[in-house]
This record gives sequence, C-alpha cells and structure tokens, in this order.
Amino acid sequence: MTETTDAVQLAVPCREFAAYLRGLVTRIDRGTGWFGVFWQRDPEGLRACLDGAEVPPWDVVEALLQDVAARYGPDRAEHESADARTLHRAAVRAHDAVPGGRDALLAHLDAMTREQRHATERRRDLGRLLDSATTYEQAESVRRDLAWVRDDHDRATARIAELRYRLDDVGRAPAEPEPRPETPPHGEAEPAATSKPAKSKKRRPRGSARFAGLDAEVVEAEDRPDRDAPLPAAPATATGARFAGARDEAAPAPRTRRSLDAAAEEEIAATVGTLLELRAAARSGEAHILLVEAANWPAARLPLLAAELHRAGLGADWATLLWEAASLPPARLVDAADALAAAGRGADGDQVLRQGVGRPPEVIGAAVAGLDADGRHREARILLDAYVRTRTPEEAARSALCDPGRLVPLVLDAARAVTDERHRDVLHALRLAGHAA
Repeated sequence: MTETTDAVQLAVPCREFAAYLRGLVTRIDRGTGWFGVFWQRDPEGLRACLDGAEVPPWDVVEALLQDVAARYGPDRAEHESADARTLHRAAVRAHDAVPGGRDALLAHLDAMTREQRHATERRRDLGRLLDSATTYEQAESVRRDLAWVRDDHDRATARIAELRYRLDDVGRAPAEPEPRPETPPHGEAEPAATSKPAKSKKRRPRGSARFAGLDAEVVEAEDRPDRDAPLPAAPATATGARFAGARDEAAPAPRTRRSLDAAAEEEIAATVGTLLELRAAARSGEAHILLVEAANWPAARLPLLAAELHRAGLGADWATLLWEAASLPPARLVDAADALAAAGRGADGDQVLRQGVGRPPEVIGAAVAGLDADGRHREARILLDAYVRTRTPEEAARSALCDPGRLVPLVLDAARAVTDERHRDVLHALRLAGHAA
C-alpha cells in the first residue's frame, strides 16, 4: 500500500466523523447555544472540523450534545453520545497516526499546560482579591472573574488528560490492533463535561488551544457559566459561627493519623514523593492529574495529606487540591469539610465548602433535598447553611423551588441563623416566587 493510499485510508474515520458532526449540527439551533458561541469565536476552526480537516476536542462535541439535549431532551442526547464517542475516538486515532501526529500532540500538550498554569496563577491572584473584598458587591465582581478562570482551568485540564491519553494510544497502536477500551487507563481522566452555553463579552480565541477556555474581560452576572462544577463563592460573613452550629449536632469525632491503615499512609507518602519528582521536572500537567485523583480519595485521608504536602513545601498543591475537592458530590463535599474541621483544619473545611456551594441553586436544592430525604439532616443543614450565607437572597430562594414543601422551611431556618435581615430578604424572595406566606 502506498503512502498516499495509507493517508487516504487513515483519513476515512476523520471524514466519517465530520459527516456525523455536520448531521448533528443540522438538528440543533445554530444561532444559539454552544454552536453559536463556537461559530462566533472561531468560525474557521469550526468549519475545519465540519470539513474533516481537524478533529475537535471531545469537550466541544459534548457541548454540541448539550445543544441536542436542550432541543430534544437528555435521552436523545445520551443516545447520540454513544455514537459520537465511537466515531470521535476512531477519528482522533486516525488523525494522530499520520506522520508528525505525535509531535503535533506534544506541541498542543505544551500549549495546554501553559494555559493551565496561567489559569492557576490568575485564580490565585483573584483569590487574594476575594479575600480582601470588603463588600458583597466587590466579592461578587471577583467571583464572576473566578468563574471564568475556573472554566479556563477545567478546559485546559480536560485537554491535558485527553492529549495524554491520545499520546499513550499513539505509542501503543502498532502493538495493539484490537479496539481500545471505552474508558482511559487509570489515572487519565476522560475529558470533563463542558458548561451550558453562556453569553459573554470580549471573548477571544486561544490560538492553538482552539475552542479552549471562554475568557472574558467583562462578564455580566447572568453570563456566569451555569455548571455543576463549583464556582467560587463570596466569603462567609461570620466565620466564628461556623455552619450556624450545624457541625455541633452529631459531629464526627476528631480523626487522627492512627485512624488510617498502613496502606493509606503509604499511598499518601508515595503521592507526595511523586509530586515532588513531577514538580522538579516541571511536569505540571501530570502533577495536576495526580492532585485530581487525590481530591477524590476518602475524606479521612485529607488531613494527613495536607500535613505531608505542607511538610514537603507543596502548600500550593494543597490549595489546588482543595479547589478540586470543591467539585465533589455534595454529600462527599460535606464529608471532606467535616474531616478537615475535625482534624483542626477548620479554615480549609470552610474554604472547600464555601467554594463547593458556588453551584447553581437548582443543583444545591436537589442535593439538600436528597440528603434530607436520606435522613442525613445534619449534612443537609451544613450544605444549605453555607449556601444561604454566601449567595444572594434570590439564589437562596431559588434553591428551594425544586421541592418547596421540604426545602422552604429549611432555607428559612438557615437564613434565620445568619441574621434577621437575611431571613427577611430570603422570605421576601420566596414570597415573590409564590412559595411563602
């Protein structure tokens, strides 16, 4: 088979995926949603993907599937996702297998690592501004910027994971002709889900990181990404009354180093050692993946991990891990905050909880209702208290709308525990929504 024929054969999966993508976009509203955002920001790049000259990152495909869900419902989008995943994986394998494909992946990985590092630095700068904010309005402005920086960081991290998986696949392809498994190897996460479409101002393409983060110099409050991942919230106004006493009710006993088994302690030590090696080699992308994995460990491990990271001079990595832990499911988020507070790291527990409740009110409401229905009343109170303290009265009221009978009393109790003024404001917002007498 000649080189030209090889190239033609390798291009077939790319053409098949492009045809699928063109069919997909004909079934959605191309003037709005994510397609509209991508087309407005980089029409040439999107056209290249539709023509088959390029294969878009997986999170771009997921975003377009969200447009499908918005028009036809989640069941249709889920059905489409299976076909899209199979065709996309075949296309990227063909695209990466051409001469120079590995070098292109390495160059893109380097660019994404820089993007991730820039977002991390920007996030820290904004975190300091948030800590120094003296009014709710100032904090809200910084929070909007933090929301977009978080989006940038999440996208870059997802791309790094996807690119490393593709590099691994390129390396193994000659010795592994059978189909690859549908999930990546342990330690290489699938690309993260993207946020819902959001209108923005002054967005700009990111060069080789096409369709990457949605940078915005100015973003209106309603333009904030509406996503399940946490957005940073304004600082609590009364840190001395942590969680309005919710922790005092059946709070877990303090956990010590001796509560962990030897295997857990060994894994913590090994992880810190690996992080030291990765940082010394400037391999920040791999270090971040390791931190994401550690953020998902059992909550009881977090205090010892914090101590070992600080002892090794990796305090910045602990800050990154806390940020990632804020993405945990609500019940596990509370467990993490509990474990940190019980070990004397109350400030860390406050931080992870405060950041974790920066999710849309509907998400928080559903989580609180689920915890309460499962009999986890203390956890429900902790989560709701943190939300009511750090969000607007209108958002607090909206969190109750998914299950008013259960949640309205809980929201009002949480608001009353903050201040009488907050209680009056939340009560007024609930009345406007038709859910309070």
